[in-house]
Amino acid sequence: QVQLVESGGGLVQPGGSLRLSCAASGFTLDDYAVGWFRQAPGKEREEVMCISSKPGFTTYPDSVKGRFTASRDNAKNMVYLRMTGLRPEDTGTYTCTAEAATWCSPPDESDYWGQGTQVTVSS
Repeated sequence: QVQLVESGGGLVQPGGSLRLSCAASGFTLDDYAVGWFRQAPGKEREEVMCISSKPGFTTYPDSVKGRFTASRDNAKNMVYLRMTGLRPEDTGTYTCTAEAATWCSPPDESDYWGQGTQVTVSS
């Protein structure tokens, strides 16, 4: 079965950290550009990370640069998003995507995407 499954979301205080995981099954994630997108109620969807297909360049928007770090574990067929220095504005549903292209596409435009994991940053 081909699917992407996200995990690792939760409630965290401002300044805290979380690590999101994106696990792929049924296809090899390393062959795809993998992205994380987030969306909060009333806000536009935002790409917060993209790891390109090989050789795997990584891009981040200014809103998360220096705080979010992505990595691949090809042996486990997974991608991780380490988030530090979390802020209330980081709250949202985070969705992992996989696109058979050099760069990422949003959910519903990608080849595969997951159901999302909720991140809430609040004191």
